[in-house]
Amino acid sequence: MKTRTTEKIIPPPPVHFVGDGFRVHNFIPGVHPLTMERMDPFILLDYNSKYYFPPTDRPRGVGVHPHRGFETVSIAYRGRIAHHDSFGNSGVIGEGDVQWMTAASGLLHKEYHEKEFAGRGGDFHMVQLWVNLPAKKKMSPPKYQPITNDQMGRYHLPGNNGTIEVIAGSYKGIHGPASTFTPVSLMNARLKAGATADFEFISSYNTALLVIEGSLLINGSDKAPADHFVLFSNDGEQFVIEAAEDSTALILSGEPIYEPIAAHGPFVMNTRTEIYQAFEDVENGKFGWLED
Repeated sequence: MKTRTTEKIIPPPPVHFVGDGFRVHNFIPGVHPLTMERMDPFILLDYNSKYYFPPTDRPRGVGVHPHRGFETVSIAYRGRIAHHDSFGNSGVIGEGDVQWMTAASGLLHKEYHEKEFAGRGGDFHMVQLWVNLPAKKKMSPPKYQPITNDQMGRYHLPGNNGTIEVIAGSYKGIHGPASTFTPVSLMNARLKAGATADFEFISSYNTALLVIEGSLLINGSDKAPADHFVLFSNDGEQFVIEAAEDSTALILSGEPIYEPIAAHGPFVMNTRTEIYQAFEDVENGKFGWLED
């Protein structure tokens, strides 16, 4: 088994706000080499590093906006997120939970800090990941996969040294609950100080990790502090992480779709014509209606 080496360890880019409730570092698409094509099928990663929001009577968030052509994966490490869409779906993403939303053919959506969390304030810490869909699936019906923390697959490291929470894909025979359109692995590695964990993915799959908390040593030599993104080369299958302190990392790997990407704002299609059609369909009410 050949070692997969680190291509680049990327510090958090400058923050910006999405709406007034998500203070994010945009890693994908970000500074070179983190383009949509380089990380295909992962076409966006917004990371809200741990940030304290004071109490408010008006929940912060993002108002009504459309999506088409991909999936959004929201992972809440701290805080709680409420969401609604134009087909009458709604829910709350609790601390430690995941919402896997397939926007596909299109919907209107809004997401806010959950009312009680907003009212008391607190640390907010989350990831939103966009996963591309192949052309033949982009116009599939929208759907949701709400995944609570206790539904995730769990692999317990020897010696009570931590846990791998499997959201999608598998780890050492433990499978995650998420259904995906193309091969995707997504998991949280929660390691105690000094613990190690090894990961193995097909070399052609685009693979990375985000250090959520703590700090890691990659393959015994490369240091990755908190809030840094580790991009792996496509030169091997296996890598090892070691926690320099109690640490959490989000691991992601996926088979590239290898199709043209035409992206504009909330739409990710294969051609500019399809982007124009998406705007027209929103204007004509084909995404439904949702009150802001």
